[in-house]
Amino acid sequence: MSYRHTVVATTIITLILVSACGTPLPAVTSVPPTGTPIARTTPAVSNTRPAVSNTQPAVPDIAADLQGLDIDAFFEASYKKLLLRDPETITQVGLNKAWGVSNDQLTDISDEYIRETQRLEAAILGLLRTYDRATLTPEQRVTYDVYEWYLDDRTRGIPFMYDDYPVSFLITTGINEQLVQFFADIHPVTDKQDAQDYVTRLAQVDTKLDQLVDGLQRREKAGVVMPKFLIPWVLYGVSNIAESDARSTPFYTGFKAKIDAVSGLSAEEKEALVQAAEKEIDDSVRPGFQTLAQALEYQQSIAADDEGVWKLSDGAEYYAYTLRHHTTLDLTADEIHELGLRELDRIDAEIRAIFNELGYPEDADLPQLIGRVVEDSGTYSGADVAAAYDRLITAAGENAGVAFDLRPKADVIVKAGPAGDYYNPPTIDGSRPGIFYAKVTGSEERFAMPTLAYHEAVPGHHFQIAIAQELPLPTLRKGMQFTAYVEGWALYAERLAYELGFYEGDPYGNIGRLQAEAFRAARLVVDTGIHAKKWSYGQAVDFMLENTGLPREMVETEVARYIVWPGQATAYEIGMLKILEIRQKAMDALGDRFDLKEFHNVVLGNGSMPLEVLERVVDDWIEAKQG
Repeated sequence: MSYRHTVVATTIITLILVSACGTPLPAVTSVPPTGTPIARTTPAVSNTRPAVSNTQPAVPDIAADLQGLDIDAFFEASYKKLLLRDPETITQVGLNKAWGVSNDQLTDISDEYIRETQRLEAAILGLLRTYDRATLTPEQRVTYDVYEWYLDDRTRGIPFMYDDYPVSFLITTGINEQLVQFFADIHPVTDKQDAQDYVTRLAQVDTKLDQLVDGLQRREKAGVVMPKFLIPWVLYGVSNIAESDARSTPFYTGFKAKIDAVSGLSAEEKEALVQAAEKEIDDSVRPGFQTLAQALEYQQSIAADDEGVWKLSDGAEYYAYTLRHHTTLDLTADEIHELGLRELDRIDAEIRAIFNELGYPEDADLPQLIGRVVEDSGTYSGADVAAAYDRLITAAGENAGVAFDLRPKADVIVKAGPAGDYYNPPTIDGSRPGIFYAKVTGSEERFAMPTLAYHEAVPGHHFQIAIAQELPLPTLRKGMQFTAYVEGWALYAERLAYELGFYEGDPYGNIGRLQAEAFRAARLVVDTGIHAKKWSYGQAVDFMLENTGLPREMVETEVARYIVWPGQATAYEIGMLKILEIRQKAMDALGDRFDLKEFHNVVLGNGSMPLEVLERVVDDWIEAKQG
């Protein structure tokens, strides 16, 4: 979720803020200029809903038990039925004990299982549309709208199920990377049963990776193979596990650290469990990664270097789907591309005004100016990085009260490690807090740290996700995450921190904020450039270097990310702009009756949702306030 992610993740800080010393934070009275509004004059897709049927449709056996339920029971039962098909997610969010579900299965990713899930989703959508939305309560209508959009989007994506790249160097899209994180970081080991479940799941890794290889082969037959020059990026991590001894893998080291911390087990019991884990790593994990490595080596021998999805037979349709899926709006690639160019012009004017105030040369290009900022503001390294992030997040929490009265009960902690700059949400059962991972290898540029802290933790991802988990909402609205809402909120949080004075007296931090926004605006141009306008990798890298001033290594990795995850990177800036646009609409309509805390309660108090649904929710709030 971080804008500074490299290979590890994409998917969630040291200046002492003036406001932390007691300076009152001003109320927001207007929205600073943000370029052209992104709302289209004429929506591409009508909001007209299908007519309600008086007769139940033919329902596959897989969903037969969902017929005849009242709407609230249907929401819960149908979503639970879907979520039960993903046991890894149930473990990650901490629902296994509450639902009485065993914690010892990996999620099936076979073609047969995926298609069965698709049939279930389509059946649930058909049943949902038999309910008369007009008879529902306002709260039920919001849930209906969120669920309908989600299920409709899922069914729209069925024709493109094999157009993606499920093996990747990204933890957010690469099933190979997700497996590593799931065992090393997410899977709980708090007692003997947890440990046994961990070992049982280790024994299933080879099966899951065989399913993954089958998926790669199906994609290959459809002409979908990752660009040749990116496959070594993936092979590096896969081969590292395949060729290591069991005890050097994160599957072992993560388990050993967890089991050592468990109380109530004898040394003999712990050793027996560790040995069992080691055996399964040798018998299942390493062979599975060896099979995957061989498949990737073969694909590298047949791959081409064309970067964008335009190369696919259905590439234009697939890309249009990904843009709608991630932005939750009906915007074309051309519209998004032009929006990015306009936003870059606006941001460049704002950031150069600060450079002029600092006395920096007016004729220098952006990379030169950012280089001077890095030198002038300094860096942190080692344990100082985590300590600085902790101070920034703590101060943000103390100063957020002026804009929020809805806050999460779950804490957020800073965890130092070799990789970082991202956020992992707390569990619903409260067994794990939210975690911001701080990378303490190398050094961190101080000027960029405040913005990252506000984005990932407070008032960004931690506020939004943890609050949603704690609200008395239907389970589906606690768990669903729509990219434009989630990442749009996190960017809005960066902007809000500026509006509330968190950067006051800190021009370097404010430059970091604007550089981060320029990065997100450049993504609009680069993502659409690659996938709709046939830009090359080098062309995209050069554009980002010129317009963001970010380090080349980071830019190269980011552009590679856009290649393997089309459309996702466009959701950030679009989501922020839409939230600001909706807020301005509320401020214009309500005048003195506008209350920032109330606005945030409406936005955060309903869970993640498509932006078109969010706008309707805010419109209803405005109408209620107007009486």
